[in-house]
Amino acid sequence: QVQLVESGGGLVQAGGSLRLSCAASGRTLSNYAMGWFRQAPGKEREFVALISRSGGYTTYADSIKGRITISRDNAKNTVYLQMNSLKPEDTAVYYCAATLSGLVTTAIRYDYWGQGTQVTVSS
Repeated sequence: QVQLVESGGGLVQAGGSLRLSCAASGRTLSNYAMGWFRQAPGKEREFVALISRSGGYTTYADSIKGRITISRDNAKNTVYLQMNSLKPEDTAVYYCAATLSGLVTTAIRYDYWGQGTQVTVSS
């Protein structure tokens, strides 16, 4: 079992930045590829970013590529999502998730989920 806890969300003006963190406990995070997803009201959960177990590979959703960076510190059992130039359409609950399935971007392939952190971007 892996327990994931996100933090760092909040209210920010358009053009601002936020850094989300996802702290893991229970098992060593380096065993898992990690992803960030988001879900806006009335919409399906969507993929945002993925990082491989070692951190050597990352991929991003086209809708937000260039404005975000995913990273991880396996020694601290923590994954991060740096978000810059935020837009109102980035408003959503952001979730981190862990998978043993490798480099996958579909939510159903993820084994463990955090409770989410709210990001609200005002115009």
